[in-house]
Amino acid sequence: MMFMEKQKYSVADIKDSTEFLFFWGHQAPKNGTISKACLSQWWSSPFVENDITYQTAEHYMMAQKALLFRDQEIFEKILTKNSPKDVKDLGRQIKNFDVENWDAHKFDIVKQGNLLKFSQNQALKLFLLQTKSKILVEASPVDGIWGIGLAEDHADAKIPKNWIGLNLLGFALMEVRDEISTNKINDQ
Repeated sequence: MMFMEKQKYSVADIKDSTEFLFFWGHQAPKNGTISKACLSQWWSSPFVENDITYQTAEHYMMAQKALLFRDQEIFEKILTKNSPKDVKDLGRQIKNFDVENWDAHKFDIVKQGNLLKFSQNQALKLFLLQTKSKILVEASPVDGIWGIGLAEDHADAKIPKNWIGLNLLGFALMEVRDEISTNKINDQ
């Protein structure tokens, strides 16, 4: 699981004229359809890896973070929680956390969690694939790592060189989309 690859996409590579799909928030539409909210780490869509069921991609991310730092106690607590907010809070309690080690692994962990999420749910997979070549952008005004640090309606949201954040979640999702669309993976 812990293979480190070079990240395929970055803010520096995006042209201002590119077509974007902005997302932020995880609430499903009242009519029950799949929407861009499914791109959120907090979207409820259980998936399985090694006989362990993860309720959301956030659960996977925090569980893998706990395993990375050998915190079995927090790992087990994460698996018992339903709320992604609760698992995010547990992720902040992981013992022996080292930011340099986390930075070296976090992108691959989030990418793998989303590969599992989107490859094991046909409706989500179809939604992701129909985004085609759009730049997926987490328009979170409060997240400068996984998002762009700006809201969708901010004047600079469509000017990547002016983004405050790294958009790592958007880029991880784009890599997942690429892998699924080129049939590099079978349903996992």
